[in-house]
Order: sequence, then C-alpha cells, then structure tokens
Amino acid sequence: MSLRNVASVVGLLLAFVGLSMLSAVGVSLIYGDGAALPLLLAATATAGVGFGVYRGTGVEGDLSLREGYAIVTFAWVATGVFGALPYLFTGVIDSFWGAVFESMSGFTTTGATIFADIEALPEGILFWRALTHWLGGMGIIVLAVAILPYLGVGGMQLFKAEVPGPTPERLRPRITQTAKLLWLVYLGMTAAQILLYLPGGMSLFDAVTHTFATLATGGFSTKNASMGHFQSPYIQYVTILFMYLAGVNFTLHFRAATGRLDYLRDVEWRFFTGVILGAAGILVAVNLATGTYALSDLEVTVRDSLFTAVSLTTTTGFVTADFEGWANGTQMVLFALLFVGGMAGSTGGGVKAVRVLLLLKQSGMELRKHLHPRAVLLARVGRHVVPEHVLANVIGFVILYLLLLLAGAAALGFLGIDPLTALGASAATVGNIGPGLGAVGATDNYGWMSGPALAILSFLMVVGRLEIYTVLLLFLPETWKRRSRRVTR
Repeated sequence: MSLRNVASVVGLLLAFVGLSMLSAVGVSLIYGDGAALPLLLAATATAGVGFGVYRGTGVEGDLSLREGYAIVTFAWVATGVFGALPYLFTGVIDSFWGAVFESMSGFTTTGATIFADIEALPEGILFWRALTHWLGGMGIIVLAVAILPYLGVGGMQLFKAEVPGPTPERLRPRITQTAKLLWLVYLGMTAAQILLYLPGGMSLFDAVTHTFATLATGGFSTKNASMGHFQSPYIQYVTILFMYLAGVNFTLHFRAATGRLDYLRDVEWRFFTGVILGAAGILVAVNLATGTYALSDLEVTVRDSLFTAVSLTTTTGFVTADFEGWANGTQMVLFALLFVGGMAGSTGGGVKAVRVLLLLKQSGMELRKHLHPRAVLLARVGRHVVPEHVLANVIGFVILYLLLLLAGAAALGFLGIDPLTALGASAATVGNIGPGLGAVGATDNYGWMSGPALAILSFLMVVGRLEIYTVLLLFLPETWKRRSRRVTR
C-alpha cells in the first residue's frame, strides 16, 4: 500500500470540504450572525491543509483496492476532524470531542447531536450542520470519483468501498458516469423537496436545511422540537415521502427518471416497503388500543406512527412525537426497526433491508433442510439464486455488526452509562440513526456524555457508515503489506 497515494487523494477531498465551507460563510454574511470570520478561518485552514497535502504528495500509478479502502476510511476521519473546526472556531462547542462528534454525526448522516438549544445557534453553523449531512448522504467519495478520473486517478475501488450493500450495481460501464448519474438524481430530488416545502409555510432557509437532512437520512433540524415544530400535516407528509424515497435504492430512482418503473419488480423494495407499512400499522393499532391517541385523532395517529416508522427504518431520525411515551410494545417494534435500515444503494444506514431479507431466507432454508436433509435447497431473491459467498458475506457482516454494537454498549457501560442508554446509543450510532433509547431518546441529546464516550460513539458512526468491513480491514496486518499486483482503472 502506498501511503503517498492515500494521502494525496484524502488531501484533495479535504480541500473540497474546505471549499464547501465557504457556502456557510455566505449564509452567515446574509444573516449577519457574527460567525462569518470564524467560518472563513475554518474554511481556509481546511482547504489549505488539503491542497498542501495533495500538492506535496501526488498519486503514483493506479490505486489498489487496499488503498481504496484506506482512502475511504481516512477521508471520513479527516473530514470529521476538520469539519469540527467551524464549531470550535465559532465557540459554539468548546470541547474537541464534542465538536468531532457533531461533525462526524453530520458527515455519517447519523443525526445525533450534543446541542440542547439548537435554535440559539448562528445560521451559518446551522447551514454547515445541514450541509455535512447533504455531502455525506450520497457520499463525499462518490462525488469525488466523478472528478478524480479527470485527474488521472481511478475510482472504481473507491465506489466499491463506499456504496452501501453487499453487491453494489453499476448503472453504466464507467464508474464516473455512475457517480454523475446518481448525483444528478440526488440534485433533482433536492430541488423538488425544497420547492414542495415552500407552499407549506417553511422559510427558504428551513426548507433547504431540512431537505439536506431528509435526503441524507440524517435528521439534523434547525428546531429544538425537530419536525414536530412544524404543525403542518402537509410539511410532515412531504417529509415522510422524501425520507422514504431517500431510503430506496437510488438506481431505482434513476431508472424511473428514464422511464423504467422497476419498483414493483424489485424484491428488496417490496420487502422494505412492507416492513414500513407493517410497522406503521402495528404502531397505529397499539397506540389506539392503549389510549395513547384517541380514536377521534385517527389522522394524527396514522401520521405520527407512519412518520416514526419511516424515520427510524430509513435511519433519518426526525421526530414529530415523543415515542418514548408510547406503550412498551411499540418500543420493541421501534427497536427492531433500528436494525433494518434503508435499501442497499440508498443514503440510509442500518444493516440494510436486503441483508435482513437474505438472513430470513437463509433461516427458512435451514429449517427446511431439517425436514428434507437430502434436498438441494438454494436461497433465492426473486428469480435469482443467491451465491453462497454472498450469504457468507451477509452473515459475517451481521455478526460483526452485532459484536460492534455490543462492544460499544459495553464500553459505554464501563464509563458509567446505564445499560438501556448504552445499548440505545450504541445501536443508534452504529446504525447511523441518531435518537436511541433511555437518556438519548427522541427528545434528548448526547451533550451530557464525557469526551471518551463521545469518542467511542464517533468511531462507531464511522464504522457503521462505511459498512464495517471497510474500516476493520485496516486493522489487519496484511492490509498494510506491499503487493506488486495493482487494480487498474
């Protein structure tokens, strides 16, 4: 592995992040919130370091697959650290790990926050929080691979390491085209949601920031009550729609934009949609049966239940109701949704719907083998037989996911955090969800946690966002050994 190559690409990506901070400077100047100069200093420092590293190294030859994984991981770590500078320079956060946690939560689209009073923040900072979501949603790396080929740098291995799901699909033979098409869809959906928000009474600033957070399935809001601040059913239904769309594989959206409506043909889409509708139906029934909502408020019950089911399944983390006050049975349903996540190829986090579907099919197949020990049974998704190596990859991923979640919860427990909160916080950060259970629930924040606890959760967010394997591979000694074989463009 060439560390020179890794540093060069990470430096270029960091420079892009620094330049993107300038938009927050512009917002700060428009609103006169007094944060423009600190934001400008943060942007200058980030872009300067990035360009300096890029110019001082330079890529030699093609990138190897190992370098691709290293670039993805170190790019997210670097952007998380330097993305914390706006918080530190403006003084809205005085703790290093608190600032890194907030930044990492933005770029990984987790949506967990340490702020108790979000509405007291300068507009420039609120915009930067939302922008980190939007950039991280489709992935800084995916954006970069649309540019790097023009600089003579191959990008397929980066895209492979970044795009969620066990078998990412290429829409076009060239990865550059794929990245551009996905970003085109992303930009189109961003414009559409902003325009739909405005008739509901949202200001342009709130429409932009909440759109960024929605399509990234992030959850950062400019309001203390999150989406519950907007008492407009129209705004909440628009948010439900785009949270759901953001949780769907973007290749399906691209096909729809070109006239191919393949949603109903996609097995994962049917499963993902079924989970959301089934969970929302259970929440409505239990909330009505337990008297949490009155029958006369049926529309509100359906809206809050559907909003919560979509928000948690897609790992967005927006809230309109304090679901911690709902009946215990609904808590278990919501906790289960934390593990499903969005579809492969979406901006959602979690285990991913396709993995959950494959696990269920594998489990059913193992049960049938006990009845028919001599039968040759194959796991299928639609008409396609799932290769054994894919099933092994899925099983390995889920095992690592659960081990990481439990290890994170145990580490938080050793720091004195109660078991329910530790488990909820670990699940919420590994799955990039945001709100958890206990003291980090729907109406709570992470600001009371110590520096070591925030550092642990920041690490969990990065590992979860990068599909676990990408980061953990760097802890294997053989990853860093030199190999003569390279992966060409």
